[in-house]
Amino acid sequence: MNIILFGPPGAGKGTQSQYLVNTHSYNQISTGDLLRDEIKKDTDLGNKILSKIDIGEFVEDEIVNSLIKKVISNKKYNNKLIFDGYPRNISQAKRLDEIMLKNNQTISAIIYLDASRDIIEKRILGRVVCDKCNKTLNEYLDIKEIQNHKCGKEYFKKRKDDNSDTIMKRYDTFITETNPLLDYYKKKPCFFKIDATLKINEISAKIEKIVNV
Repeated sequence: MNIILFGPPGAGKGTQSQYLVNTHSYNQISTGDLLRDEIKKDTDLGNKILSKIDIGEFVEDEIVNSLIKKVISNKKYNNKLIFDGYPRNISQAKRLDEIMLKNNQTISAIIYLDASRDIIEKRILGRVVCDKCNKTLNEYLDIKEIQNHKCGKEYFKKRKDDNSDTIMKRYDTFITETNPLLDYYKKKPCFFKIDATLKINEISAKIEKIVNV
């Protein structure tokens, strides 16, 4: 089973993807991680990506699609993929369908995590990520877990793009560009909508039911 997990920035896509990775041995394909990895390489492409992210804009489809294609073509990931934050628009969705078809794969579940603008702002402003294991927590909501984390609390850092102005720009851009995609996917029988304001374990339980159908 291959899964698309999407929703606004900060809706919990990364957390739920990691849950499926840990419990069902899925392979998480996060466009954010792919883009950040390219930035770390300090290439011309990485610098171009960084300039877009810094002002809260999405990276061009051509760049994102090429990074995604490399992963899908790797046969060790066959039918165990979670697309976290991709596709973002109908053009990317159609391109994904083409890439999947060429690799004899399909999408079995499309899960949308729904959360309002004010909830997203509160979540992202407190978000911290471990530099060692990439675990994402909230410095206001997960104080004890951060203190006791195996890697050490000193490894938890805020992402550069997690500031109020950038957050709201990213959210508004998401709504503008992704709403048509939401309408597109709603018509498919494998589409599921989940309230992202529920507790993490409650969201995980709902996703578990979908995966085990």
